[in-house]
Amino acid sequence: MNQYSPEAASRGEPSYVWRQGQQRRLQMMLSALPVHTGSRILVDGCGLGVYVRELSQFYKNVHGLDIEISRLASSVVDSDLLVAGQCEHLPYADGCFDYVISHEVLEHVQDDNMAASEIIRVLRLPDKENGIDGGRAIIFVPNRWYPVETHGIYWRDKYHFGNVPLINYLPDFLRDILAPHVRTYLPSEIISLFSGLQAKIVSHTVIFGGYDNLVSKWGVIGRMIRYGLQALEGTSLRWLGLSHMVVIERNSPESGD
Repeated sequence: MNQYSPEAASRGEPSYVWRQGQQRRLQMMLSALPVHTGSRILVDGCGLGVYVRELSQFYKNVHGLDIEISRLASSVVDSDLLVAGQCEHLPYADGCFDYVISHEVLEHVQDDNMAASEIIRVLRLPDKENGIDGGRAIIFVPNRWYPVETHGIYWRDKYHFGNVPLINYLPDFLRDILAPHVRTYLPSEIISLFSGLQAKIVSHTVIFGGYDNLVSKWGVIGRMIRYGLQALEGTSLRWLGLSHMVVIERNSPESGD
């Protein structure tokens, strides 16, 4: 198995290229977030900024935050709206964003409860008098029931990058030995992460991947696998998919939702 840097283990590998898988997720984001050119949006954990770049085609003010300064320095976008910071301590005022994107990030942070709370804090409050809903966040995190661990494992004190089958099906104490560097979430766990916060769940589903590497290597067979797995998203077997996708909306303080 290939060995990658400790940063790859603790932070994950960012998107380096734009392919069908990323384009599909972008369309999912756009379908859940009304497009208004004046909207302020934060990509929370932006990596090299590929989603910042693509979202900038639709929104006027797209901000990006990442903990890795080296990634920001190598960003694919030239923007003064990129900042270095922690997801657990967002350097933004309360209620200053219309939308927040957290794409495969919460599984890597030190404190995912605090990071979830910060996402809700920076979303705008609803304005009931003027019929304006609260700000929305879209959260993507790995699904515990996906049969492959995609973040690699530790074996004999060394990190090995790659896809490893069935790791996620092990009991917690065994999985935490092999994959202590990354979380996966059961459906109840990702929902409970936002329980008790000033927010409501708008939608929650599980999606399969883009499988661009399979398509690149296997052509027609790879595309058949891709579309076959993605078709399962319309069935109960979606809960075996790669990632949770949760849309969350901020409530007013007095809301009982």
